[in-house]
Amino acid sequence: MSAFPFIITARDAGTRARLGKLTTPHGNIETPVFMPVGTRASVKGIVPETLRRVGTTILLANTYHLALRPGADIVAEMGGLHRFMAWDGPILTDSGGFQVFSLATLNSVDDHGVTFKSHIDGAVMRLDPAAAIDIQQKLGADIIMAFDQCPALPATQKALTEAVDRTIRWAAESKKAQTRRDQALFGIVQGGLDHAQRTRCLEALVQIGFPGYALGGLSVGEHPDEMAAFLDTFAFQMPEDRPRYLMGVGRPLDLIRAVAAGVDMFDCVMPTRNGRNSFAFTDTGILRLRNAKHKTDPRPLEEGCDCPACEKFSRAYLRHLFLADEMLGPILVSIHNIAYYHRWMSRIRTAIQMGRLATLLAEAEAAAAKPEEPE
Repeated sequence: MSAFPFIITARDAGTRARLGKLTTPHGNIETPVFMPVGTRASVKGIVPETLRRVGTTILLANTYHLALRPGADIVAEMGGLHRFMAWDGPILTDSGGFQVFSLATLNSVDDHGVTFKSHIDGAVMRLDPAAAIDIQQKLGADIIMAFDQCPALPATQKALTEAVDRTIRWAAESKKAQTRRDQALFGIVQGGLDHAQRTRCLEALVQIGFPGYALGGLSVGEHPDEMAAFLDTFAFQMPEDRPRYLMGVGRPLDLIRAVAAGVDMFDCVMPTRNGRNSFAFTDTGILRLRNAKHKTDPRPLEEGCDCPACEKFSRAYLRHLFLADEMLGPILVSIHNIAYYHRWMSRIRTAIQMGRLATLLAEAEAAAAKPEEPE
């Protein structure tokens, strides 16, 4: 654990937010931080140099998908994930536990692990704690995740209890399976919106001992306001001296709400998925670029943004690219959205440093409450 020191450098007086620095073998990470998702060792359409340029410091890649293609052994033979995808910064890999939720129709869960039917060719794939850790060790990410079970919400007490029981047992088995000491293994807290189940899971994971702790199983069916209320009363209970990671979230408003509750790390496909579907994030709301009102609009997506999309291209041109089905459109808007998220996190970090995160949060809540402009 000492190989991955995490220090808190500042706190916000009006919230539970904190600034931190996490040290990894491939560089330092200033927190709170947003991690773009490179599911198959690629953030769709964006080269590493551009990710760096717009502010990316750490990426996420997916264990399940990389195990299917090209296979962990091939990645290891090619020198590990950093060399394979030409990214020299920190990488986090998930354990495959989220696919228990997202690919529920293609898997069966038992007390020892999960049997998947490949979404590619139907081949059977078995994941359990030992296998998930073995794959992640071959991939070679800086931060790896314990294997867990992510239940959909809403869930019955029986389903939550079974998921928490398995998550605790699998966390212990994950830690036992880890042999590489140049990787930080984070535990994942499950339990839905049930405080008793979450507390039971957290206490067991702390007893096992991990250098970081994640909250899984949120943004999986509950209302965003329910998630925010839960985080406000639970996130601060996670170990104070370890990074706190909220998995798979979310909207810009979700991020600042979670930071105010004490969370440090985030990932989500939203910036790139929305970008590929012609939706651009801006401070005044989401632009829907296929709308006719952008047909002759000479403005960039956002004034003052220095991303490659805003530096050179107009909304009219970007709209044309989407209507013409040109691949450059999704690429440029994805780049802009990632730049927007990093700029948002930078504003959040500055607000924490200045002790005014509560003000920025109130502004974000007020902006989100306004009706969207007609498109």
